[in-house]
Amino acid sequence: MDWALAERVATRVSGSEPFASSYHAAGMARDFEEMTARAQVYVEAETGLTSAAGQARARVVDRNDWVRANLASYQRLLRPVLGRLDELGGGAAGSLGGKVAAVELGGLLGWMSSRVLGQYDLLVLEEENPEDQDLVYYVGPNILGLEKRHGFPPDEFRLWVALHEVTHRTQFTGVPWLRPYFLGLVTELMGAAEPDPKRLFAAVGRVADGVRTRKNPLEDGGIVALFASPEQREAMDRVGGLMSLLEGHGDVTMDRAALDQVPSADRFARALRARRTNMNLGAKFLQRLIGLEAKLAQYEQGELFIEAVEKVGGPALLNRAFEDPLNLPTLVEIRDPSLWIARLGSAATAA
Repeated sequence: MDWALAERVATRVSGSEPFASSYHAAGMARDFEEMTARAQVYVEAETGLTSAAGQARARVVDRNDWVRANLASYQRLLRPVLGRLDELGGGAAGSLGGKVAAVELGGLLGWMSSRVLGQYDLLVLEEENPEDQDLVYYVGPNILGLEKRHGFPPDEFRLWVALHEVTHRTQFTGVPWLRPYFLGLVTELMGAAEPDPKRLFAAVGRVADGVRTRKNPLEDGGIVALFASPEQREAMDRVGGLMSLLEGHGDVTMDRAALDQVPSADRFARALRARRTNMNLGAKFLQRLIGLEAKLAQYEQGELFIEAVEKVGGPALLNRAFEDPLNLPTLVEIRDPSLWIARLGSAATAA
């Protein structure tokens, strides 16, 4: 991977937000420091989880800063895989492949940098600078652009965004086993990555099955799932179940934690939902191709799962999902909550 080329491509694709250099941007860092601290209080009170990592730290970034932070995360995650591929694909072909991959990754991150509002960086590595880890990122230009275009009250909208991202941090720092479990799944996915030509034939077979059954083969995770091995697909299903739970929990907590502080929450949610769906055909195809459409579906599926679980057993039943990795819902159970409810009910009876 040519990382420098990836950054240059991403910077070119990301474009600029007209409001980024306006006077409105000046106080965003101060605002988000305050909003993040408030959000942590509200989230911990709503969820009953307490962060073991102390006070959440906010960092307001522009699109290029967000790209650089994510490229650094990709370098850490992909290090084992790229090491194996380098051994197999050296020379001119390997160099060309690295540039092609850089253009693909740079284009993807550049496009996403124009849409993302916030992100929690959960990759905490002891050997790296702690000041640059465990951060809640806010992409200032994108947030400011939405505020101005829709007339959102900044105090409310910034707190609303902070609530979602701080909920994710509280999940990963308030549930002791969750971070290592998630990173273990990611390591499992990376460890199963092999340059096996048979994957191409398997992918072609899945496309043919999709054509025959009239099911889009990209629906369950995009092109990555299409080329995944059976072991990787199993791990991806576990990741999908976990992330659906966490995203749904994030959205539910965001709406409940400071209801009296964010009276415009419904309006914000409608505007962001419209932003996700009102895209041209090219952007929609790209979302499906890279698996982002499946990611966005996690929000809705997770919320419906939580609604169904709480209808039966209230928050106490939902909280059982955070007691043990074995209690986490699978992707099948997310889509059919009655299966998870029955399984956890049977486990309680057996105990």
